[in-house]
This record gives sequence, C-alpha cells and structure tokens, in this order.
Amino acid sequence: MSHFYGVLRGARGGATRYGSVKSGMVGQVASWQGAVRVQMWNTDGKDMVHVSFVPWRGVGPVRVLYAGLFPKT
Repeated sequence: MSHFYGVLRGARGGATRYGSVKSGMVGQVASWQGAVRVQMWNTDGKDMVHVSFVPWRGVGPVRVLYAGLFPKT
C-alpha cells in the first residue's frame, strides 16, 4: 500500500507516482534558474521531509528550506 503520493502537472498533462514506507519519494521541479527538490521518507513510524533549492544543469543555489519531521496540524 502507498504511504506517499506525488502529482506532477505540466503542458503534457499529469503524472502520479506512489512511494512506500520503504522506498520514500523524491520530486524535483526545475527552471533555467535552478530547481526545488522535495524528499519524503519514513523513519521509525515518523514522516520526515527535506525541502531545498538545488542547481539544475549547473545553475542555481543550494539552500535547505526545511528539514525535519513533517509538521502536524
């Protein structure tokens, strides 16, 4: 059963992907100025997340926006 669910939409329509507790999930969206990467995984029953700016084709900053437990509401 899927624990993580990803959706991507663009000019050619949408795509979905699933991730398990074991596999986790990584997504990236890029422009000519850099990219944003989101990683999610599960450790000891807790969902963890890492959101960062990363270079794309050698262009763009490296900056962590958030790293830690997925916030609870």
